[in-house]
Amino acid sequence: MKQQFTGIYKKSGKWYLGWIEEIPGVNTQGKTLKEAKENLKDALLLIIETNRLMNKAKVGKKVLREPITISA
Repeated sequence: MKQQFTGIYKKSGKWYLGWIEEIPGVNTQGKTLKEAKENLKDALLLIIETNRLMNKAKVGKKVLREPITISA
């Protein structure tokens, strides 16, 4: 499933900061803008994967799971 998120980047001193607008806690930094972008993609994938694993363990198998698609 293809999903789209908004990456926000800001230069702070010698570093570039990056975060995902839609998901609190997905943030990173890099020495270059390219590095910050790569790091942010990695951070987003890790957060999504971790959240899915934690929720599966927490709620078990007897739940209804379905994809939700929205257009903003």
